[in-house]
Amino acid sequence: MMTQVYGFERYERARRYYEDTQYLEAARELEELFTEIAAARGAESPVPGEGSPEDMSHGSPAQAGQGASGAAAGGPDAASDPVGHGLAEVRLLLARSYFRSAQLTRAEGAARQVIAEDPQDAYAHLLLGRTLQRAGRSDEAAGPLRLAQLLGGYDTGSGGSAMDVDDAPF
Repeated sequence: MMTQVYGFERYERARRYYEDTQYLEAARELEELFTEIAAARGAESPVPGEGSPEDMSHGSPAQAGQGASGAAAGGPDAASDPVGHGLAEVRLLLARSYFRSAQLTRAEGAARQVIAEDPQDAYAHLLLGRTLQRAGRSDEAAGPLRLAQLLGGYDTGSGGSAMDVDDAPF
């Protein structure tokens, strides 16, 4: 008989995987969490990383927590939402896991979701910028990196490295 694993337990397990540098396992755990959230909200089960960046809103685990009713309004109605709160922190850990495991398209999609939920999150802008740089899209990275610098004081000059995204705590 399998034991039911709940959302917070999945998140904590993913954090431990991440801290142990097991980034793929952390991402898998968080993908399962978002699949469960989507099922609880009555949304379609997400297919991790399928589709183009434009299609990320339809298939990314990072966006699974936003059922159809929440896409335009910033989230499902709080009274009917089984989760009852935002998922920016969980999405951010997913984005970090994707980044560290070189799944850059997925990292970009998850970081953009964090920014959509919390536009003032300087670290999410830093992560998006470093992801774009690592993907060879330095021109696109300039905007998010500038916002990271303005919002959070991150040093995003030319001396910064792609790995400085782990400078922030969970």
